[in-house]
Amino acid sequence: MAFGGEYILRPRSWRRLLRFAGYATVAAFSLSAYGPLARAVAVRQIHLTAWKILPGYLVAASLLSLLLIEVVATAARQYGVEQYSLELVLRVLVLELVPLLTALFVALRSGAAIGAEIAIMSYRGELDDAEEASASPLHAELVPRIAGAALSVASLTTLGCAIAVWLSYVVFYGFTSAGQDEFTHIVSNVFDGGELAAFLLKFLLFGLAVATIPAATALEAERGVIKSVPAVVLGGLVNLFFVILAVEVASLVVKYI
Repeated sequence: MAFGGEYILRPRSWRRLLRFAGYATVAAFSLSAYGPLARAVAVRQIHLTAWKILPGYLVAASLLSLLLIEVVATAARQYGVEQYSLELVLRVLVLELVPLLTALFVALRSGAAIGAEIAIMSYRGELDDAEEASASPLHAELVPRIAGAALSVASLTTLGCAIAVWLSYVVFYGFTSAGQDEFTHIVSNVFDGGELAAFLLKFLLFGLAVATIPAATALEAERGVIKSVPAVVLGGLVNLFFVILAVEVASLVVKYI
């Protein structure tokens, strides 16, 4: 049995994770995977992953946005480059920090829960029993959870970005419509075709990572060995944080180096 941190160094775990992620992603886009029971599981996952954490997420996203906006605006005034401060805020906050914050927020709140639930099912042999009964545990149990978690990440990221953009306008222009034209022009420059495509790709990769990695690692829990459950849950979180940071670093390298 491996400790949680060892999973990041195990090629077998990564091969299984990639294989599972591919199967689960294909299955998640298949309408046949969503029967009444699967839809109920997906709705419950969305409720746990997005709806229940919504108040805390809104507070965290708003406070982080306000803090960064004020820091950038104050520093720009001091150095005489105030005309670039809004664009800098939008690039750093909306394109980079909000998606990263959302992925980490959902991972901390729900990644461990998803991993623990599936690990306990593996420990009890429920997934193996389903396979022996000619049922598909991937479709019945895992795909709805994965689809719900991915949709939750997408929804919260969209909401967080909208809040950040609105707060940026309020801080720079106040509660008036005087700056709408200038603000719209700056936003269109920031979200051009290439930046928007890169943002959507990172958006998708974060959602897939949060949805699949804890579940895939949890499948390594050994049947009847209770000590394997916390190890695979921790291992899933370690792998998840590694992938999230790798995606963010790769995105920054491609765009700015």
